[in-house]
Amino acid sequence: MASFLTGLIGSGIGPSLSPPLHEREAAHHRLHYVYRLLDTDRLGLDVGELVRTARRFGYDGLNITHPCKQSVIPHLDELSPDARMLGAVNTVVFDGERAIGHNTDWTGFAESFARGLPDAPTRRIVQLGAGGAGAAVAHALLTLGADRITVVDADPARASALAAELTGRFGPERARHATPAELPELLAEADGLAHATPTGMAHHPGLPLPAGLLHPGLWVADIVYRPLETELLKQARALGCRTLDGGGMVVFQAAHAFRLFTDREPDAERMLAHLTDLIAV
Repeated sequence: MASFLTGLIGSGIGPSLSPPLHEREAAHHRLHYVYRLLDTDRLGLDVGELVRTARRFGYDGLNITHPCKQSVIPHLDELSPDARMLGAVNTVVFDGERAIGHNTDWTGFAESFARGLPDAPTRRIVQLGAGGAGAAVAHALLTLGADRITVVDADPARASALAAELTGRFGPERARHATPAELPELLAEADGLAHATPTGMAHHPGLPLPAGLLHPGLWVADIVYRPLETELLKQARALGCRTLDGGGMVVFQAAHAFRLFTDREPDAERMLAHLTDLIAV
């Protein structure tokens, strides 16, 4: 029986469902598969130390989550074209002595959006968050054909940098940046809101923007999946907004990472059913 040792590096990841999600799929492939949580807060180690330790202990691969998707890059030997283009890594594969960074977030979000909001208008989108996940979400939406994305972040320099990268790839009219103070005007004219910050996670509860800025004409997509119904989505649904939770993204990115770790073809539909079961527990 083939064996794999994998894990997740991030902060406050205790509630993560990645271990059982990966391990249940591995059981269908008759693999001996162990998936560990490597929490930077609990272990008191930074992402570089954890990557080096995992390499020494014979890990086959790692997933990377908030807030390490960009800070992990200097500790890797190579980046896939997608990871290099996005400047963010959510999956690391150990190949001999080399640690290779990949990004399965953007394809995971793209699949989830196409499945969950297939006919949603994408003329004007406001995105909250310009970190590693934000880079992936914006790239996915523009790849799917969004006309324009306005990136808003608490750090204006980070929002400006991401918008510049996006216009470099997709063209000058496709992306811009703005400040949180501009959200009322932006959302009044927007088709949709994409949320790509940690706010709403179990360890970061709350709303990422004033609830009064939401309106029924918006669709709202959230990347947070634990809880599956964040406060943002709860408020949006109460207003009649079309919504997309983070469950699809986490499953599809996990399926792509599983393929990279094991060279086996995962069953995404089965993994979606696993997530439903796990959240119900």
